[in-house]
Formats: sequence, structure tokens, C-alpha cells
Amino acid sequence: MITLKNVVLRRGAKVILDSASVSLNPGEKIGLVGRNGAGKSSLFAMLNGTLHEDGGEFYIPAQWRMAQVAQDMPETEQSATSYVIEGDVVLLAAQAEVDAAEASGDGDRMAHAYMDLYDSGAHDAQARAQALILGLGFKVSEVDNPVNSFSGGWRMRLQLARALMCPSDLLLLDEPTNHLDLDALVWLEAWLQRYQGTMLVISHDREFLDAVTDVTVHIERAKLTRYGGNYSKFEDLRAEQMALQQGAYSKQQDKIAHLQKFIARFKAKASKAKQAQSRVKALDRMEKIAPLLAEADFTFEFKEPANLPNPMLSMQNAYFGYPAPEDAPEGTPPTVIVQNVSKSVLAGQRIGILGANGQGKSTLVKTVARALAPIQGEMTEGKGLNIGYFAQQELDVLRPADNPLEHMIRLVKEVTAAGKMGNQPTREQDLRSFLGNFNFSGDMVKQAVGSMSGGEKARLVLCMIVWQRPNLLLLDEPTNHLDLATREALSMALNEFEGTVMLVSHDRALLRAVCDEFWMVSQGGVAPFDGDLDDYQKYLLDHAKRQREEAKEGNRKSAAAVQQPTATPVAKREDPEQKKLEAQRRQQQAEALKPVRKELEKVDRKMQSLTTERDSLQTLLTTATAPAEIAQTGKRLKAIEVDMAALEERWLALNEQIDTATV
Repeated sequence: MITLKNVVLRRGAKVILDSASVSLNPGEKIGLVGRNGAGKSSLFAMLNGTLHEDGGEFYIPAQWRMAQVAQDMPETEQSATSYVIEGDVVLLAAQAEVDAAEASGDGDRMAHAYMDLYDSGAHDAQARAQALILGLGFKVSEVDNPVNSFSGGWRMRLQLARALMCPSDLLLLDEPTNHLDLDALVWLEAWLQRYQGTMLVISHDREFLDAVTDVTVHIERAKLTRYGGNYSKFEDLRAEQMALQQGAYSKQQDKIAHLQKFIARFKAKASKAKQAQSRVKALDRMEKIAPLLAEADFTFEFKEPANLPNPMLSMQNAYFGYPAPEDAPEGTPPTVIVQNVSKSVLAGQRIGILGANGQGKSTLVKTVARALAPIQGEMTEGKGLNIGYFAQQELDVLRPADNPLEHMIRLVKEVTAAGKMGNQPTREQDLRSFLGNFNFSGDMVKQAVGSMSGGEKARLVLCMIVWQRPNLLLLDEPTNHLDLATREALSMALNEFEGTVMLVSHDRALLRAVCDEFWMVSQGGVAPFDGDLDDYQKYLLDHAKRQREEAKEGNRKSAAAVQQPTATPVAKREDPEQKKLEAQRRQQQAEALKPVRKELEKVDRKMQSLTTERDSLQTLLTTATAPAEIAQTGKRLKAIEVDMAALEERWLALNEQIDTATV
């Protein structure tokens, strides 16, 4: 158990925790929530030993093994698989002991070392590492590529895979979803749901927290408050608690006012002096209830577009991709990612763009945003089209040395030069006021952007987009650096926006709230996706399963499964006794999975039965005329939907259980 009792934690002059207390039980999955700057990462630093408490009592079991994602950018020519395998510190220690035992020539020591190496998972280390790599969105062809060949975001995914590879009793995850696409996020959720240890996670993704946590710890005003349940449950409980606190505070204020009135009226009268003094003492003894100080909500809105062309955009037989590199030999063809796209984007549409990693979602958005030219085909823009584009790398184009006001002044000049000015405010005071709407007030308008947090930079980019009054919003992962409050504000603003939205995001709450339809970018094309996000999650899990099967097939062709090219341990595992043990293990595994497979078949049959019943009831509902019959049919349909949702969750869990056992 992890316990904090009256803990005081400071970072410089700032008090992060002040007499904070909380207990966390083994095996709990805890979401740590609070506003940016509340001290979430500082609490993590205390848990991992980087910071030490300044007062109070802090206890964490000494024998617990801890894993967390390293924040430094890896620089190595190692293959991705080897790099991730090295995250398994137990396996590394066992391999080191094998090397030492072989050097010593001690037969008994070598025997024990080989056994420990096998027990530490050397036989399937490569398969485990590659399952993690593929689950986090890498292609099968990339698992042996050098780490340095990947971009920064992909290297951070390898850091996450390395942390998951490490055997641990306590797993600390600080914003693990920031560099993930939706397909990798869905896979990570499933993995974390199976994790057996204690987990603390900091995240601004509501649905992710709901999926992987069962306890929520709220850090606010240097205090820690524990709530049983995931993030949605926390919100409900906190709302109730705030209402109760406000009610209790109001009642106490009425009582205090009554006592003070009595004291003021009778303190000078001899006949009432004793009663007045008694009320003074009662007032002094009263334990004051704090007033409710709700943190200010952040809101903004998109102004009505100056015009709404319809269609906004038309694509005819368009091919999207990247031109040949400048240093490529003459005649090198461009790289086509998405081809033969014939679609129109209409005024008022709200389109969510889906697709597994690497299929071309960002390529499509970049081409619509004019950041890339189409390789061939026609793209016709509506008259007066005004695009507001939030790119994944948008934060990188901000000038670190400039402040928000300078960014806005430069934007005014660029828009004026392009002849795209509408009725936007352009005076310096107007720009200051506009920045204030995005929480850039006072001295912040003159603060260098380079010293700002990722969330503040993202708010500045949003501010610049809103100022331009676009009629088509292209948003490619806009929430990566936004906290929950700002994500909620963005969702509300997009719902009220009168123009067109095209959105790529791994934030399912945002996709559900904003999008009316989905386009799937897959296998080199773009097509409507007939289904909701739950259907899409099933598609992604099936896609991940196929990738794991491909990796397993590749691993079966290799006899060596240890990350180090040491021949001796492999030879030891090929002896007849070892083969017999492996056969017994496979037999035991098959026996253990029998009831799981049997239950899966039962769930499949039940789902088919309910689907048939649902279809017939829906047909009946269109022909029934009696009110009682309609009500009864509707009631049964609702019950079927509830049962189907539960069965689908169980179906996914059983399939994951089988996949995990057979990797």
C-alpha cells in the first residue's frame, strides 16, 4: 500500500502539497487529475524518488518494482525490438548472470543461470516486445529498424513500449496518449486493463481514464482527495460534494450572521451580557466551512463565418501523397498514399476522419489545407473558402522568442496582405482583448512563447485560428496538449460553429460530441464508415490482432528469441527435456483456454440470437399501431441494446484473453 499522511511537498517557493493525505491499495488503477500546474507531475516525482517530501509521512513498499516512461529522447542505432527488450530489467539481469556463469566455468552456476533466464521470459521476449511495438502503431516491416530512423513522436512510443516491457508492481504513466493515434490508444487501453499491478496515470483524455481507472485522486489547492470510481464517477461525486459544501456554507453563514446580530444588539445590556458572551464563545469555537471556490471555466467561441460556400470543396479522381525528395534521382516518382478520391465537402458537415496508423489521414488533411499539392486529379474550392488549419506540428511553427501579442500582430499583417480581412479587430488593444478571451491576460501577452507550456501554446494556436473567422476547420489532433477543461471548451465551441469541420483525433469524447459522420482512410482510399466509434474500436482491435499474428508467424521462423545474440542459452532450450516441457506447457495452455473458448462460442450464439430478435422487433415497430404494443416493443429493444453492449464487451475481453495467452 502507498500512504501519504500530512505530507508537505515544495518545489522552490511553491507549496505543491500541504498536509495532504491519501492511501492507494495494491492492484488499484488510479487516475490523478487536477488543473495544469496543480502538482500532478511533482507527485509522480515524489513517488519515483526524484523529489522528497518536506514534511509528513510517505511510504511505498521497498520491494515494489517501478516502471515509468522515460522522458528523454532515445538516441541509438539499436533496432526497435532490441531497444524495447532492454526495458525488461529482470531479463537483462538474468542474461548478465548467464554471461558471468559461462565465464566462471561453474557448471552448477550455469545451470541455475540458464533456468533463471528461461523463467525471466527469454523464450518469448522478442515476441512480447514486438507485440508491444505493433500494438503502439508500428508496421511489421519496422520492428527491426534503428531507433534513430524514427521521428520524435515515434521514439516516444518506443519509450512507452519499453516501460510496458518492464515487469513492475507500480506503473506510472504521465500523459501516455499524447503521441498516440486512436488505433494505438485502443490497444493501450486493452493492455492496461489486463495489467496486474498498481497503476497511476495522468491523462486529459476522459474516455481513456474511464476505460482504465477504478479510483480517482483529485489534487486541488495542495490537497489530495480520493474518489472511488473512474473519471465520470468522480465528476458526479464532486458535483454532489460541491453542492453539499455550498449548502453547508450558506447555512453556516446564516447562523454566523444571526449570532453576530445578537451580540451586536445585546453586548451592552447588563441583563443580556452573559448570553451575548456565550454566543461570542460559540462563534469562536465554530469550525468554519470554507466557501466554495469553483475554478473558473475556460470558454470561447468561433465567430459566424463571413460566408459559407457550398460545396466547400470538391475532389475528383484526386491522388494524395508526397513528391520525390529533392536529392532523389531524376525521374523518381512521387509517393502516393491515398488515391482516386472523389468526394465533396459540404457546408455544415462535421466529418471525423478515421483510419489505422499510416493509412494517410494526415496526408488527406494536409492536402485539403494546401500544405501539400495533390499529385494528380482535381480539387475545386468554393468561392470564399477560408481554412483554419490546426496541424499536429502546429506548435512547432510558433516563434519561441516572440510573445502572443507579436504573433497576433504578425497574423494581422499576413491576412491583410493576402486580402482576406473581414471584420476582425486589428488595433493593439483589440488584439489584447481577444487574447484575454483565451486566458492570455496581463503580462502573459508579453511572455515569450518558448517559456509557455504545451497547453498554453495550443491555446494560442486556437486563438489565432478563431481570429481568422474560418468557414472550414481542419483539425489534426488538436487536443494533444489540452487539459480536460480546454478540451471541453473546444468541444462546445465546435458544436456551435456554423461552418464545416474535418477532424482527426484520438479523443473519442471529442469525436462523439462533434462529428455527425465518419470517413475511413484505408487501403489507399477514402470511403464512408458505416458505424459508430464502438464499431471502429472493434475494427482496430481486429487490425491489431492480425498484426500480432503476422509477427508471431515471423517469430516462429526464428529459433533465437533472446534479445542478445547469445547462442548458448538457445542451445540449452533445444534439448529433448526442454521440448517435452514446452509440449506440456502448450497442452496445459490449450486445456486452460477450453472454458474461455466455450464461453466465447456461447456469447457469439447469444449475440446472433439477440441480433435476429432486434431486427424482427424493429420491423414490427414500423407496422405496429396499438400504443401498448409499440411501448412493449420499444421496451424490449432497449433491453436488447443493453444486453448487446454487455455481450460485446465480454466478447472483446474473451478474445483479448485468448490472444494474450497465445502470443
